[in-house]
Amino acid sequence: MKNVTAFKMITIMLLIFAFMVISINESFAFEKYLKTEDAKVQEVTGGFTLILYGGRYLDDIETIAILDREGDKYTFEPYAPEFNYKIKKGVPAKEALAEAEKFVSQNSSFRRAQLGKIIDDQGNIIGFEVRPLYFPLTYGVTNVLDVDYWFKDSKVIVKIKLVPSVEMMLRDGGRSKDSDK
Repeated sequence: MKNVTAFKMITIMLLIFAFMVISINESFAFEKYLKTEDAKVQEVTGGFTLILYGGRYLDDIETIAILDREGDKYTFEPYAPEFNYKIKKGVPAKEALAEAEKFVSQNSSFRRAQLGKIIDDQGNIIGFEVRPLYFPLTYGVTNVLDVDYWFKDSKVIVKIKLVPSVEMMLRDGGRSKDSDK
């Protein structure tokens, strides 16, 4: 009899705990990540706030340009110190694309720029990214960036970092841990 009562108490406590966890997760909704897709130049129309991230020195590979469509309900904000990026408001589409491509092409291993569209959870294009692609012999991959976009409050937070293999290569000077032996 005592085992049945203990079992009921544990079951009730687990149900209460599960309910609390679900309630907390719903009240502190997880951020929604946005997806990106390849874009065509013809899709880039209107005015933009141009965010130029990186480019701190001539061969800086952690560099990307983001075109934040003006007049919509979204504002892009890099998850980085302000000295890592510059913002230019009111830039027409053609000028924004030209400046973005010039900005990301500064590295000596630059191969070409890749244009991507940033899409909200309703399927609307809310911005664009222009990222550099490099010769694969230099860094082992052509796309060295890992970029995440997600909603937080009324902003689109942008987190930019190097892919782990490139970060490790640059940090360790291209040496593997076994090469020290």
